[in-house]
Amino acid sequence: MVSIVTSLIIMTISTNFILSLGMVGALSIVRFRTAIKDSMDIVFMFWAISIGIANGAGIFKISLIGSLVIAGVLLLLTRFKSRSAPYLLILNYEDTAHDSVIEYLKNKVPKYNLKAKTVAHKRIELSIEVRIDNDDTHFVNSLSELAGVQNAVLVSYNGDYVS
Repeated sequence: MVSIVTSLIIMTISTNFILSLGMVGALSIVRFRTAIKDSMDIVFMFWAISIGIANGAGIFKISLIGSLVIAGVLLLLTRFKSRSAPYLLILNYEDTAHDSVIEYLKNKVPKYNLKAKTVAHKRIELSIEVRIDNDDTHFVNSLSELAGVQNAVLVSYNGDYVS
């Protein structure tokens, strides 16, 4: 999406050399005082900036066509978004159960990524990002019943660790 918005800006400023120098200066002024966590927020902000630049330069055709293309791509992306939701699976188990836990994960969880592993006093704690289709969480019950597993916690996860 950022590349589409950038191409809209480039098409606008490529029509006039003086306009392009002015826009480089104007775009360099834009800064964010807070961290923006969602990349789609950045897309919407730069989309608004690019439409403002095109309208300010009087290039309404590029503004209208660019807005329609960007809106269409956004609709397609949201319509066909991945159905698998990210979760954070936290497991506490005895070190003797490690092989059975890993084998279970390989067989029952289609997509997972180890985020953290803590080992202390013959106990292991794993923090694993898992992708689950259609919020099917029944595997956590079976996982918690494996020999040596003390507890299994599944938490909704957006990619950031809670601090």
